[in-house]
Parts: sequence; structure tokens; C-alpha cells
Amino acid sequence: MKRYGSVIGVNPQKIEEYKKLHANVWPGVLETIKGCHIQNYSIYFKDNMLFSYYEYTGDNYEQDMEKMSADPLTQEWWKFCEPCQQPLESRQEGEWWANMEEVFHVD
Repeated sequence: MKRYGSVIGVNPQKIEEYKKLHANVWPGVLETIKGCHIQNYSIYFKDNMLFSYYEYTGDNYEQDMEKMSADPLTQEWWKFCEPCQQPLESRQEGEWWANMEEVFHVD
């Protein structure tokens, strides 16, 4: 299992819309997330920033992320979510959410 943390900005005028979307995530999107070996997935909000955390339990992360990106229902979901988000300028090329470095963990 590998833990992932990432961060993205959120448009202040769209935070309530974003929260409403995530209060009722489409069941098919949740199935795809789980089918791509992601568990214990959370998104937090603070100061116009979103922080996500999840655990990946598969053995081919790139392949599972490609599978998720290719899912038509997930693509439709992202059409609602992405206008609410503001990617960080400091993100790496190819990232939407900026990956974060884990500096501490304890079980």
C-alpha cells in the first residue's frame, strides 16, 4: 500500500458547489475509484485549498490512473469538478492536483 497526498486551489466562488458535488458523489464514480485500487480517500478544505489523501493498494499505479482517466462517467464527473479547481503554478508538468511529499507518518 502506498499513501498519496495532493493539493489544489479552489475558486472561492465555487467552494459551496464543490462541497455539494462531493456530498453526493455519483455511485459509478465511486465504483471506478475502488476498481482502481484506491481506498481511504478523503478531501479536506482550508483557506481556498483542497487537500486529498488516499491509499493505493494495486500493483500498477500508472495503469490504474489511465483506467480511471478513460472511464466515461469519471470524465463527465470531472467536467463538473474541474471548473471549481485552480491548479497550483508549482505543480509538475502533467499534474492537475499537485503531488505532495510525505514527511511524516505513524500507524
